[in-house]
Amino acid sequence: VRQGSGTYVVTTAKGLSDPLNLRSVQDKNALALDLVNVRLLLEPGMAEMAALNASDEDIERIQRLCDRVENKIHSGDLYIEDDIAFHTCIAESRGVWQETVFSVAIAVVVNLVVGQLIPIIDTAVMMFVNVTHKKLTEETILTHRMITEAIARHDPIGARSAMVMHLNFNRNCIRKLYDGEWET
Repeated sequence: VRQGSGTYVVTTAKGLSDPLNLRSVQDKNALALDLVNVRLLLEPGMAEMAALNASDEDIERIQRLCDRVENKIHSGDLYIEDDIAFHTCIAESRGVWQETVFSVAIAVVVNLVVGQLIPIIDTAVMMFVNVTHKKLTEETILTHRMITEAIARHDPIGARSAMVMHLNFNRNCIRKLYDGEWET
């Protein structure tokens, strides 16, 4: 952490990998925009599936992580690892991985693919926080809470919509940075 400058990744954090070598891309704003676009394709569906089938344990863990991110933002602590854990928990919840797709064979493929995508989502969350220098903390709190509440209510449309809203806040911020409308 550099005061007034931002948070930078020096080494790979525990549990994170970079399967697509995204950290070597020079234009971080363009990469952040590309990653948020990919997240818009993936994460709303993951949130929807979590809302449909999340276990009580999944919901409790998502709620704890949502609270932890909010508390750390309010206290000025680093929250990036908890933010990553929040999104990972949604992707890993029983609802996303459960064999509710069409058949066991398709469920196995979905499980394998989702498992491979989690590091990319993790990298995207980290990249967003670093590129935007935490410009959207209040929006993060609001939309994380909306996602969490929809999953807890087993409201798939609400979970999908809240995740789209969350990612659109991120995308609009990155777009403004990319277009030079905001200073970092």
